[in-house]
This record gives sequence, structure tokens and C-alpha cells, in this order.
Amino acid sequence: MDEQQQHSETSRTPAPAHQPSTAGTSQTKSGGKPHRGRTIGLIVAALVVAGIVVWRWHPWGGPAGGAAAQSEGGGRHGRGGPGAFANLAQPVHVATATQGDMPVVLTALGTVTPLATVTVQTQLSGTLQTVAFQEGQMVKKGDLLAQIDPRPYQISLENAEGALARDQALLQTARLDLKRYQTLLAQDSIASQQVDTQASLVQQYIGTVKSDQANIDTYKLDLIYARITAPVSGRVGLRQVDPGNYVTPSLTNGLVVITQLQPISVIFTVSEDSLPQIMKQVQAGAKLSVTAYDRSNTTSLAGGTLETLDNQIDTTTGTLKLRAMFNNDDSLLFPNQFVNARLLVDTVHDAVIVPTSAVLNGSMGQFVYVVKDDSTVTVRPVRIGPVDGERTSIATGLQPGERVVIDGSDRLKEGAKITTPADRPRGASGARGASGPHGASGAWGAWGASGAHAHHHKHPAQASE
Repeated sequence: MDEQQQHSETSRTPAPAHQPSTAGTSQTKSGGKPHRGRTIGLIVAALVVAGIVVWRWHPWGGPAGGAAAQSEGGGRHGRGGPGAFANLAQPVHVATATQGDMPVVLTALGTVTPLATVTVQTQLSGTLQTVAFQEGQMVKKGDLLAQIDPRPYQISLENAEGALARDQALLQTARLDLKRYQTLLAQDSIASQQVDTQASLVQQYIGTVKSDQANIDTYKLDLIYARITAPVSGRVGLRQVDPGNYVTPSLTNGLVVITQLQPISVIFTVSEDSLPQIMKQVQAGAKLSVTAYDRSNTTSLAGGTLETLDNQIDTTTGTLKLRAMFNNDDSLLFPNQFVNARLLVDTVHDAVIVPTSAVLNGSMGQFVYVVKDDSTVTVRPVRIGPVDGERTSIATGLQPGERVVIDGSDRLKEGAKITTPADRPRGASGARGASGPHGASGAWGAWGASGAHAHHHKHPAQASE
């Protein structure tokens, strides 16, 4: 009884002493616990955000982890990653292979070369009286160009004519005396020596008359040379000597230079590898056509024919010179002008022709992208034939009527889907509609569906948590 009473008192006695302490502790715990929980939650949230950011920007998980990140990011943010556009139709331009004649053309750089370039020189000395041409004028053969003072040569001509008349009279007298001497010799009335001497005198006068006649011809020729005329037809250049100057045959630059322009030639070179096919046509008697283009190789200047070939190949370059003739009626070809000469060697009939941009080069060689009926492309190796600027003939590998890609091929591969400009407005309309507020179709529509799908599959995981 006493023990029970002591135990009960012992158990009751500490309770009042520790009650205030218990109450304080209870208040402290109730006041600090929510604050500590919020702090821990913020720290955890910050660490999670930092981890997500680091994980997305530094995919240490390798290709699989990166792909998963892109897939998850695509599902959350609607980007879809690079793979989302891999199956989209690529916009390209196409052309249809046609069938026709393909010319076999050799293009070479040529120089316009006149058939005649003449430096007009005076052939005698004298004062230049007049100049009868204008600089840059077109002249014809025989037209007067300049006149040298002819008076000294006219006086010399008259002196020669006087000497000729005198010597002709002396010759006539000597002949009459010889005739008398021959009659007396026949009558044995004169010595034969006197007859022979008279005959020699007649021969001397004959020689003198001939010399006088040659002097006359010389002075007449000088008068002709005093009148300087054009030796060829062509265009005169800049005047080198002005009227009033004393000119001589030793002038360095002459009086003027005349260049023949009509007809005119173009000299160009071709590779020795092209010589057999050229000679085959030339020996068959064909007149090969040559067209001269300007420096940019875009504008046709004149058309002509192949005239001749050089007689040897230049061993240093492995090329052969050819000359083509042009009428040059429009005077578009100018001497020493650089032109692009296109020599038409042959023509391939019924050739398959495509734009040059359709032919590509790869490890397999030359190929084209052929468009199939399902708007996909396939790689087709081809062997090309003659090329004529923007057109290329296909020897094997392509049929007329097939469509080939001519632009945008750098984004294609085997089996890739394409869209042409004719189809693009309809496809673009759907894509633009998908990018609206609803985003029901197109690329952005695919993003919405992907995002919804990823979000939909995430709910069970969250529910399981």
C-alpha cells in the first residue's frame, strides 16, 4: 500500500515539473518544421532544374541518350528534332528528258585576223600636198589617199621626152646615110669600112632612143607614185603624216595603215584529239559551220565556214590552228578581237537531251535523279554524250519522257520524297493552315500530335508514382 502510494506520487510528481518544457518544445517544432520543408523543396527543385538543363545541353548519355532527349524534348516542346523533317517532301525543280538533234560543237578561243593589213608608204620623195581620206574611213582598192607634189617629176618627164625626140631624129638621119652608103658600096664607089661604121652608128642611136624611152616610162611611173592610192579595200587607221611634210620612202610608220575587214578571218586552235573527226568531215567535202561569239560566249557576232587547217600540230600545246572565214557584213568582227569560235563538227540525231544541271558526279560516276510516279526519286547512273552549253545528251541510262531533278538535288537521296513547284502551293497551304492556332496538320500539326502522344503516355507513370 505504501509502495503503490509512493509510485503514484512519483509518477505524478515529475509531470507538473516538465510540463512547461514539453509545451515549449511542441511549439518550437510546430513553428520550424514548415519553414525547413519549404527550403528543402526549393533546393531540390533548383537541383532538378539545373540537372535537366545540364542533361539537355550535354548529352553524356551518348547517341541513345541524345536521341531520347530529342524525342522527349520533341514531345514536350513540339520541335520533333531533326528526324521530324527527314520524311518531309523536299522542294525541287524537274525537267523532262526530250529527244532531238544534238550538235557536236567544239568551242575554242580565237583571234580575229584580217586577210590584209597594209602600211601605205610613199615610193618617192616629195612634199605631201593633200590627204584625201578621213581617219576611220572605209576605202576601196584604187581610191586616192594622198598626193605628192608632181611638178619635179613632170619636168623630168618633159626633159626625157625632148631627149627622145632628138635621138630619134639622129637615128633617122643615120639610117638614111647607111642606105646611101650601101648603094655606093654596090656601085663600088665607097669603101666597105665606111658602110660598117655607119651601120654601127645606127645601132648606137637605136640604143639611145630606147634609153630615152625608159627614162620617159620612169618619170611617168613617178607621176603615178605621186598619186598615192589604196592598195586594198578596207578601213584606214589614224593619219601618220600631215600635209606639207616632206616625205620619203624611209618613213617608219608610213602614211596610214589599211586593214581589210570584209571578208575577215578568225584563227582558233583545237586539241589534236579532235583532229580525226574534223578531218573526216573535211575530206568528205563538207563545209563545216563556224559561229563567232563575244568574250562572254553569249552573243553571236557572225557566222562563217571553216576555210583551212594548219599543216602541223604545235608540240608545246598539242593543238592545231584553224582559219574560218566570215563575210562580216555588219562589221561586228574587229581585227585582233578575242572571240569564242564554235565549230559544228557533226549532229547526233534522236538523242536523249536533258539540262546540263541534271547530270551530277559521284563515287559511282555520273548520275541523275529520276522522278518516279509516287513523287520519290531514284539514283540512275548514266553515260553522257555531246554537250552543248546548257544541254547534255544522254547516251545510255535514260529514256525520253522521264523526269529528272535539275535543282535542289543536294538535299536528296535514294527514295527521298519530293515536291515540285506545281505541287508546292497545295502542300504549302496545308502546312500554313497547320501552323495556325489549332495546329491540326502539317509539320506543326505533327508536333502537336507528338506532344500530345508523349504527354498522354506520361500520365500512367505519374499515376504510378
